[in-house]
Amino acid sequence: MANHQSALKRARQSEKRRIRNKSVRTNLRRTIRTVRQAVEAGDAAVAQQALQAAIPVIDKAASKGVIHRNNASRKISRLAMKVNALNA
Repeated sequence: MANHQSALKRARQSEKRRIRNKSVRTNLRRTIRTVRQAVEAGDAAVAQQALQAAIPVIDKAASKGVIHRNNASRKISRLAMKVNALNA
């Protein structure tokens, strides 16, 4: 464990951020799962609604640094393609 005051503070900050990031990542996975389940069920209206709810969650995770912005963009794109294929 750290001994210096600054190292102790950094350890506290890291632990807070780890817990916050874990919460954001869990919420992110849950919203993506709801979109995929709606697509698999073949329900276009629910899938579209779930996608609209998932996009801000994905963007927020990227802005917080939990995932990379390119990763967020890729997730949104792939989910949108699945939903659009369902509507077509």
